[in-house]
Parts: sequence; structure tokens; C-alpha cells
Amino acid sequence: MESWDSYRRRFIQRDGRVIDYEASDRSTSEGQAYAMLRAVFIDDPATFALTLNWGENNLQRLKDGKPVDTLWAWKWGRKADGSWGSIDENFASDADIDAITALILASRRWNRPDYMKIAKTKLQDLWKYSTVTGTEGKRYLLPGPKAAFVKNSSSVYLNPSYFAPYAFRLFAQVDPERDWLSLVDTSYEVLKDSRQISAVNLPSDWILLDTKTGKYQPVGSDSKLSSAYSFDAFRVWWRIALDASWFNSSQARSYLETSAQHLIKLWREKSSIPARIDLEGKPLVNYEATSQYAMLYAASKLIEPEVAQELLNQKLLPRYQQEVEVWDDNEAYYTQNLAWLGLLPPESISSELLQSN
Repeated sequence: MESWDSYRRRFIQRDGRVIDYEASDRSTSEGQAYAMLRAVFIDDPATFALTLNWGENNLQRLKDGKPVDTLWAWKWGRKADGSWGSIDENFASDADIDAITALILASRRWNRPDYMKIAKTKLQDLWKYSTVTGTEGKRYLLPGPKAAFVKNSSSVYLNPSYFAPYAFRLFAQVDPERDWLSLVDTSYEVLKDSRQISAVNLPSDWILLDTKTGKYQPVGSDSKLSSAYSFDAFRVWWRIALDASWFNSSQARSYLETSAQHLIKLWREKSSIPARIDLEGKPLVNYEATSQYAMLYAASKLIEPEVAQELLNQKLLPRYQQEVEVWDDNEAYYTQNLAWLGLLPPESISSELLQSN
């Protein structure tokens, strides 16, 4: 509770804007959504309402002054002319997924049908603008708008850390008109099959899918995106651990048991895991990341409890600064969120809130 209070005071303005101090004081849809998730997990309806309202009032995607949809522009900050506002109109589907998940849980936790109404409207737009049909009619989650992530008629960019099977199961409960459970299937298909581009079976930040053949390949060197295991891919462990914990998914547990083995091996051999690893399994950097250890903690609690305890004792608790109630430092917005979410017991959300009324 103390770390949430500290985060709220440090990173959330009185009007509900979540600030990323490490990136020119910008705000992101991701930041707003993380705050909403954390607020509903810890039962803080006031902060939830503030962060939701700020997002709805400031991150609306516009064209010619009119709303495009109900999804959120992913980046808001200082423009070239010195004014503040949206500086990238693309949306990031992981943020919208997290926000919608938070809305569904908040509606149930606090008996707020208005939150459920917002969630259902956003679900229509998420399906329409952020999913694409591929080989054999399979439906895949895109990281954002088709114009940005569909490379050509057959190649699409995918981000494995955006896949949230637990969320898709919740979405299926409240929006039966769309086949959200099909995204559970393709999420695990992509996670399982795309790891084969890594010699050590790790997820990558970004991959390319040929929708005609179903084959995966690394993102080209000409792209700003990267096919390496790094700060995006960390979140795969937490998202899949949630599906295992909340919905007892055998697919989730199987994925964690097979895909996390290289990291667990590194830990047992060196008591250290680099923050970035290339497709050959070689370290790209000589530093570690608290956010990675927190995400891996969530997974290893399910598959290697002894490793989880070691990560907690050796890497997570020592990096929590008790006097200021933050991990690492006061500026590390991303670390605060991933550390908190990774360490939060999944049972913090009661089983009743995960079931359709």
C-alpha cells in the first residue's frame, strides 16, 4: 500500500495525469492504464476515476477535430510550438487492453455500470482497428493501427508482450458479439511458435508474421523495432502468469515452463540475468533490470518457487528504497509499475470479479 501511495504522490497529478519523468515529462496511454489497473487492484476508486477521466479528456484520437474512435492516442506531451497535447495519434493496443480490463474489474468491484458501458464501447473499436485476419481465417492482435503495423499484404509486425489471454477471456464475458477467445488461441500460437527465432526460446520485443504462411521471422535491421529479448518482452512473463493464476490455464503454465528455462538457468549459474539478450542467446548489455526480475518473479512463483524466493530476496527487496518507497530511483516510472504489478499476489483480485455476472 505504501508504494502505491508513494507512486500516486510522485507520478500522478491532481487532475489524474500520469507523468513519465524519464521521457521529457510526457504521458502515455500505457501510464494511464497501469494506474487504472493498480487503482482497481488496491481498491482506490478515487484515483481510478481521476486517471480514467484524464485519459478520456486528453488522449482522444481526433481527425479534423472529430473523434476517430474511443481508443487512446499513445503519447501526449510538449509539442514543437511549446503547447501540450497529443504528439502521436497512433494507439497502443496493450494500453487499451489494460484500460478495458481495469474498467471491467472496476465496474464489478464498485458496482459502476457506467464503467462497463465505456469498456464495451472500447471493445468494439479495439476489435475493429487492432485485429487482423491471417492464414486460415485466424484473428491476430495488432500492436496498434493497421496502417502502422501491417507492413504489406502478408507481413505484419507483432509484439508478444501485448498478448493478454486473461483479458481476452474477460472480454468474451462482456462482449459475446466478437470472438475474443480466438485471440487467446492465436496469442499462445504466436508466443509458442515465434520463440523459435530465438536459439534459447525467449520471446522477442517485436516479430514479423507472414499471415499467408503462418511463419515468423525477426524484424529487419532497417526497422526501428528490434527482435531481441528486452524491456517489452519482460511483460510476457507477467501476462501469462496472470492467465495461469486467474483462469488456471494449462497453456499458460506450459508456456512458462518451457520458455523461461534459459533465464532460470542463467540465474542458477550466475545469480544475474542481463536486461537484453539477442536471438543467439548472448547478452547485449552488462546491466540488469529490476522490471525484468519482477516480471520473472510472477512467473517463477508458479513454476520454480525457490527461484522466485531468491529473486525476491536478492534482487527485488534490496532495490526497494524504504525511505522513499520506490524501486531503483524516483524517476523510474516503468520500473515502479512493473515491479508493483509483478509482486502483487494474483489473488488480490477475487475470483468473483473474474466471473461473468
